[in-house]
Amino acid sequence: MLDLRHVLDNLDQVRARTAARRTDFDFDALEQLARERRESIFTYETTRAEQKRASDGMKQLKPGSDEFNALRAELRAMSDRLKELEDSRKAVEDQLQGMLMTLPNEVHELAPVGGGEDDNVLVREVGTRRAFDFTPRDHVDIGESLGILDQGAAAKVTGARFSFLRGAGARLERALINFMLDLHTREHGYEEFHTPYLVNADSLTGTGQLPKFEEDVFRAGPYYLIPTAEVPLTNFFRDTITEDLSAPIQVCAFTPCFRSEAGSHGRDTRGLIRQHQFDKVELVRICRPEDSEQEHERLLAHACRVLDLLELPYRVMELCTGDIGFAAARCYDIEVWLPSQERYREISSCSNFRDFQARRAGIRFRDANGKVQFAHTLNGSGLAVGRTWLAILENYQQEDGSVRIPSALQPWMGGLAILQP
Repeated sequence: MLDLRHVLDNLDQVRARTAARRTDFDFDALEQLARERRESIFTYETTRAEQKRASDGMKQLKPGSDEFNALRAELRAMSDRLKELEDSRKAVEDQLQGMLMTLPNEVHELAPVGGGEDDNVLVREVGTRRAFDFTPRDHVDIGESLGILDQGAAAKVTGARFSFLRGAGARLERALINFMLDLHTREHGYEEFHTPYLVNADSLTGTGQLPKFEEDVFRAGPYYLIPTAEVPLTNFFRDTITEDLSAPIQVCAFTPCFRSEAGSHGRDTRGLIRQHQFDKVELVRICRPEDSEQEHERLLAHACRVLDLLELPYRVMELCTGDIGFAAARCYDIEVWLPSQERYREISSCSNFRDFQARRAGIRFRDANGKVQFAHTLNGSGLAVGRTWLAILENYQQEDGSVRIPSALQPWMGGLAILQP
């Protein structure tokens, strides 16, 4: 969340950058609550000072005298008044905190201004799109003909937007997970975690999913199924102070992810693009404020490296102010080419949250002068495994129905070079 003092001291700037997100927020109500809080604190402190003076005055009076008894009654009334003022102040502070929890992050000054997806900015295109001498099929047709994808059985067992992967399809998913984890831990230096898949409300609040996006997550009793490993990885460091952050913390994890896909009715209902359950390898970096811009670029490079090695064509887009997520200050999307759709589709988002999540989660570090500061947090998919799976099927498909395995991935497939019908 944003620092209240920063918001009030830079109100015009924060208003403008929130408006650039195409997000409505009642800043007038926020200002009014901040005034009520200041007045409540002032009245409370004034009454406490009066209480202290009266209490000191009682020491000069004879116990049992009329003046003593009158002052004692006055002190009791003051004590009751202080409790009322404290309750009132807490109620105002709770309202103020609740409003701050729904105020999105301040977009980065370098983020391109725009109203939505069409205004995102192309950073670069990488790789050559394959020219097919036959009509390319989509991943559903390919997967079903190979006998490695079954969504009908998943619909019977669970419901819509779930899938079974079978045989070589399940092996390909596992190979991609291990390939990504080995790359990020061995080449990029991330520490691998195995995390809980259920988290509490404080964790989702810390990373920004709650309270605003509760309808997007699945609830299981007192817990929530994770929408991404960003939640447990980031919250591992909740309410901690790192003594030395001269080198960034960099952690990664493979997890299944669970999303209700609220508001996506009718979108991407075919295939694996938009599932309620999907696999992802997630990268999280925590650093000093002065390092977060270069760490953002490093995070992006690490995610792109997966596609470079798999030789899948992709592009990098910088999201405009109207398309950036609630918690991010700046964001790059990596989009992989899908021949069947003749378009790029998102396979990773790499976000710099600055200190937005750190303030919510209490993630701090001690600087060179010994002062405790809020860290900056970043995360990105490295990558969404299911979308990488389907991108391989579509980009490496052959006319006879077989699918070649990218050479970089073959060691993780036990040397298997081709999937045959």
